[in-house]
Amino acid sequence: MSDTKSPSRYTITAALPYTNGPIHIGHLAGVYVPADIYARYQRLTGKDVAFVCGSDEHGVAISMKAKKEGVTPKDIIDKYHAIIKQSFVDFGITFDNYSRTSAPVHHETASEFFIKLYEKGDFIEETTAQLYDEEAQQFLADRFVIGTCPKCGNEEAYGDQCENCGSSLNATDLINPKSTITGTVPTTKETKHWFLPLDRYEDFLTDWILKGHKDDWKPNVYGQCKSWIDGGLEPRAVTRDLDWGIPVPVEGGEGKVLYVWFDAPIGYISSTKEWAAREGKDWEQYWKDESTKLVHFIGKDNIVFHCIIFPSMLKAEGSYILPENVPANEFLNLEGNKLSTSKNWAVWLHEYLVDFPEMQDSLRYTLTANAPETKDNDFTWKDFQARNNNELVAILGNFINRVVVLTNKYYDGKVPAAGTLSDVDTETLEQLGKYPDIISSSIERYRFREAGQELMNLARLGNKYLADAEPWKVIKVDEERVKTIMNVALQIAAGLAVLSEPFLPFTSSKLKNILNIAQSADKGFDWNDVATNSNLLTADHQINQAELLFRKIEDSEIQTQLDKLEATKKANENENKKLMPQKDTITFDDFSKLDMRVGTIIEAEKMAKAKKLLVLKVDTGLDVRTIVSGIAESFTPEEIVGKKVTVLVNLAPRALRGVDSEGMILMTENADGKLVFVNPDEDSVGNGEGIN
Repeated sequence: MSDTKSPSRYTITAALPYTNGPIHIGHLAGVYVPADIYARYQRLTGKDVAFVCGSDEHGVAISMKAKKEGVTPKDIIDKYHAIIKQSFVDFGITFDNYSRTSAPVHHETASEFFIKLYEKGDFIEETTAQLYDEEAQQFLADRFVIGTCPKCGNEEAYGDQCENCGSSLNATDLINPKSTITGTVPTTKETKHWFLPLDRYEDFLTDWILKGHKDDWKPNVYGQCKSWIDGGLEPRAVTRDLDWGIPVPVEGGEGKVLYVWFDAPIGYISSTKEWAAREGKDWEQYWKDESTKLVHFIGKDNIVFHCIIFPSMLKAEGSYILPENVPANEFLNLEGNKLSTSKNWAVWLHEYLVDFPEMQDSLRYTLTANAPETKDNDFTWKDFQARNNNELVAILGNFINRVVVLTNKYYDGKVPAAGTLSDVDTETLEQLGKYPDIISSSIERYRFREAGQELMNLARLGNKYLADAEPWKVIKVDEERVKTIMNVALQIAAGLAVLSEPFLPFTSSKLKNILNIAQSADKGFDWNDVATNSNLLTADHQINQAELLFRKIEDSEIQTQLDKLEATKKANENENKKLMPQKDTITFDDFSKLDMRVGTIIEAEKMAKAKKLLVLKVDTGLDVRTIVSGIAESFTPEEIVGKKVTVLVNLAPRALRGVDSEGMILMTENADGKLVFVNPDEDSVGNGEGIN
């Protein structure tokens, strides 16, 4: 275990995004923004950091999507790798290396890892009965099987996991399994695979996690690990019968690939190798040196892989360090509903930037302030607007704008020299000097919500100082005092420029340009300078003109986003709407007995004491007849008079509330569930014309 108080270097990993679709705000909030805050902060404090990630490009979901779209798996991964990688660049996620598991260096690294464990005898080789699709003539990997969860009864559980109760499953555990490829009921067939005997590592995991990390791991992470270990661990397959992935590199492995959960975490190692080769560094120092601190940033659905399985793999291999912490977040919901890629219930990062160009920091800030650190949380567009307008614009943006505008107005943009400091001035500068440690304490404990609010508290400090000092009034009576006030305010602005970088990198860069200070810590100020130097901006330092750091978000913009989600919700409802099943088959003679004619409604009125019924007079061309129709909740009498309709004219009369109804008007429902007349479009079709 590395010395957490003074590690020589940091290896920071972020969960490999799966390349079967773009990424959304849930991914950003759960993994990538907190990981980036942590990495940026460590760099600002002078630490040696390797922040690595990459696209997870193997596994059955890629194969499923490729089959569905009629393309190759490579087409899928190339498309989404590019989209995902660009989204990370656009949102300022500062990976030192972003790789992909289809890269040769990864295939080589994962194969070598497997071979080493294989040669050491760490695997169990077993021939077991697996589900097999006779129609597709292939074994069914976990995600190609769906059925009823034996633990909670969810009828849409996958062969590896029930997403309803979170239980880990084997495909053969499912009740009433079905192949997602053909929909058929699978058979069982024997096949040989290699298994990692997790039960051998129970004592190690008990000591390392349950005893060693009881006090420093997040309760949600520790609790899930404890549940797994207490429940007893079982051998887990590390290979799969699949044609997409890394071929099993030993004799007897033909037609099999490494299970994606086995090869994906090794992607952190191969990504580090790729980076080290490019930068002329020794990758082993970042993975095998005990003075390195390894931290995994993941979502809660990956806890078991990063806390139980991957550490067992590293322990089995023998030469790697173990993670010091795995600060997994819970899930982010959207407007009260679970984020869903398949249902398009998401805010996609590449689409967000179309609607809110150059407003990455507004989203980063809101996601940090609302991060699901200890429990599931909810993103709402109204909260996003409030965070932006009431905090970023009204507090941080307002303070910086006033300081810069007044400095340019009073001193042509040159920092005035401070005179004698009042008690308030001294106390304010002392408070500024404490903020690096305050924010550091929160970040080091992975409390990024808390850290972000402390940053905003520093902006509040600046606003209060200016509001209380009132330099715009004092300038009329004591110009020397105003110089001191503005000098102190400018020191706070400089402190914000530095301390905001992990949270608001684009804003930090813009603010550094305004204040005319260096962008990089090695040429300008680093984190510790804010704590130790109360004169960050020296007298006569020239700053630039003011520009707005943030803009206000209007109600109409938020309504557009809510309307977009409402359209998605309706589309999902329609897609899931169950159509009436087909009725019994009839003969042509049966159909020919129906006499349907074009008619026109010439009168309409509500039936007394009947909520749903309208009494209509319809000109059928043959006659004018009365028809009672249950459409009163969808139409007013006035709007349907003159409407051309289709009438079943030879329906036997039926008395409805004392009125004889002599036919039926054909209706259906549209996508919104609204009643619609089934009628001819052509105006030239006259009343009485038959419908054949």
